[in-house]
Amino acid sequence: MKKSNVLLIVADDLGAWALGCYGNKDAITPNIDKLAKEGKIFENFFCVSPVCSPARASIFTGRIPSQHGIHDWLDEWENGTTTEDYLKGQSTFVDILSKNDYICCMSGKWHMGLAETPQKGFGYWYSHQKGGGPYYKAPMYKDGNLIHEEEYITDKITDYAIEFLDKIYENEKPFFLSLNYTAPHSPWDRKNHQEEILKLYKDCEFSSCPRDPYHPWKISETFEGTEKERREILRGYFAALTSMDFNIGRVLDELEKKNILEDTLVIFTSDNGMNMGHHGIFGKGNGTSPLNMYDTSVKVPFIIYKKGETDADKVGNVLSHYDVRATLLEYLKLEDI
Repeated sequence: MKKSNVLLIVADDLGAWALGCYGNKDAITPNIDKLAKEGKIFENFFCVSPVCSPARASIFTGRIPSQHGIHDWLDEWENGTTTEDYLKGQSTFVDILSKNDYICCMSGKWHMGLAETPQKGFGYWYSHQKGGGPYYKAPMYKDGNLIHEEEYITDKITDYAIEFLDKIYENEKPFFLSLNYTAPHSPWDRKNHQEEILKLYKDCEFSSCPRDPYHPWKISETFEGTEKERREILRGYFAALTSMDFNIGRVLDELEKKNILEDTLVIFTSDNGMNMGHHGIFGKGNGTSPLNMYDTSVKVPFIIYKKGETDADKVGNVLSHYDVRATLLEYLKLEDI
């Protein structure tokens, strides 16, 4: 019997507060909201670190940062490549899936070292060179070559995922697709986002994003200006979020069209939270020094959906990304080694 496919979707800098299914009345996120409505939505789910690289390493390794060794976001580039194998000698759950005949694909943000080379059990690899950057002309590794995508990167990350599904969906082997968007990470200026999506927020007042006094610990600030300028930045953040949501819809539609949605476990989450004016910060944990652990920095969305299997349910238990590896392997009945 063929094992369940797995689609893991990881957003970038998305707090639970920012989604419609978590009560946000500004956000336009119909596809994520539908997953939450028909699946299990976790109301108290937390990242392991309020910074992207250590948080992502914990998702994949099942270890906390003091164990896997990545303690902050990585910014080591030499001749366009990351020179360190930060997870050397450590396994991820993808290694185990690969050893159990899963076809594994990563499309999007890796940000854990050696982005130019397929890592940790992945056979298909389309990776952002860094941890973030422009939404147009984004630096991406494809087939081992560094290219700069002319088109909107959220669309291109989705395109690669759909190309992967086109190639393998009739294969007897199950697949694991890690869809790692850079959205809604900065930059948020108008030139970085699609005008048709920005227009959806033309009259939004963004009541979900308070204009609190600047935090005394803040060390970085995306916004220091007028109310008009603040709204422009928030419009970019939410446009990036909505574009990601629409692209998630494209992938789900593709799974449905190929008659494999009911064979696929869908997991949606984010690497860490984000403050968009909350507590006087535009940033996550490292938006302040010392590092802050506000709920907006560490509380992330977590939704599980499998067509015909999951019942609509709200899970109130306090859980974290630390649990993903063990829980996923247990669900798939695979031994963790």
